[in-house]
Amino acid sequence: MMLTDTHTHLYSEAFNEDRDLAIARALASGVKRFFIPAIDSSYTEAMLALKKKYPELMFLMMGLHPTHVKEDYMSELKHVEEMLAKETFFAVGEIGIDLFWDKTFLKQQQEAFRYQIQLAKKYQLPIVIHCRDAFDEVFEILELEKGDNLRGIFHCFTGTLAQAQKAISYNMKLGIGGVVTFKNGKIDQFLNEIELEHIVLETDSPYLAPVPFRGKRNESAHLVKVQEKLALIYNQTAAEIAEVTTENSKQVFGI
Repeated sequence: MMLTDTHTHLYSEAFNEDRDLAIARALASGVKRFFIPAIDSSYTEAMLALKKKYPELMFLMMGLHPTHVKEDYMSELKHVEEMLAKETFFAVGEIGIDLFWDKTFLKQQQEAFRYQIQLAKKYQLPIVIHCRDAFDEVFEILELEKGDNLRGIFHCFTGTLAQAQKAISYNMKLGIGGVVTFKNGKIDQFLNEIELEHIVLETDSPYLAPVPFRGKRNESAHLVKVQEKLALIYNQTAAEIAEVTTENSKQVFGI
């Protein structure tokens, strides 16, 4: 059985004390593929170092996270473009719009999101979308950029059934993580109405740890708790969930 964590920030400072052990625990749990989203240029070196140490396990993305779109966002986008031109990446991400903390840079977030989608098309890569309190704004951009050359993952999906169906209509898989185990997560109430072929697994570690680890640091080994919850929701075996969701990840990332 092989699980794929389609979204884990293993280069985060949260793993500085035990990164190798966390990776070993994940491998022991069946997680054999780790897709690593970018945040901004300050993390690029750590991401590349992680890939160098674990070249067979780590698959890097490149992008500018919406909460890191600030006054200097144009220079950050230039960094993204330069990195895409010289290194191997498997997605442009995580990118999108986040209006939860601050709406000051909404216009810049919209510009950065659309620009990075266009970079993904240029390099024939999928996108990995971060969306928080911004479904309408994200869908507005996707409507402008939709087409056969657009595909990706709606990371940490927390929307409604209608929003899930709309995301899928834009050729997006739904990234399902710890939220599906939360009592107030809500997505578990309708997820069985979405075909499993549209689902990929993720942790978003070190964030959003599933029950029973909620409130603690998340790590890729905890992906099995998401897998177990989906097995209940879809009335399938854990092995079937692992097989289908890993195959779905291969469709997105091409590997």
